[in-house]
Amino acid sequence: MQGIDFSSQLLIRRTANIRVIVTPRWKEEMQQQLQAQVSQVDGQIQQVEAQGQRMIAEIERQSLKPLPPEVVREIENIRFEMNRRKSELLEQKNQLLQQLNQVQVLELEQEVVQGQLDTFCPVGKGDNLIATMHVDVVLRDGVIEDIKTGFPPVVQVQ
Repeated sequence: MQGIDFSSQLLIRRTANIRVIVTPRWKEEMQQQLQAQVSQVDGQIQQVEAQGQRMIAEIERQSLKPLPPEVVREIENIRFEMNRRKSELLEQKNQLLQQLNQVQVLELEQEVVQGQLDTFCPVGKGDNLIATMHVDVVLRDGVIEDIKTGFPPVVQVQ
């Protein structure tokens, strides 16, 4: 690599798109990661449920019988908060299951966007800044297979 002549060039930051080529190994790894995340969310749901039930049981144990209205409200608030948190976690689980389904139906050798990465590049007088700002790093099983720079391909609409 050559050095940068700072008297005539700037070093700019740009965002590179990380694209992966779908391989059997990549699909298996993604499915394992997503399944592990689903299991983690399931554990969090169980934890929220158990923690809420313990709190309610402790309040009921320490309270007079029949339960005074303020205690009933406190228990209702705990149940409301517990259900709200469980709903959030169930939505998260649903999104993970949808991603898992999407990974399962991907065709081998298809390119998919997996994320982004900040990179730096030199620019100077006469460079096309718009083309310079576009870069895709293509990976196959974690190994860089291609670095595409310049204008993105134009998709023809029929």
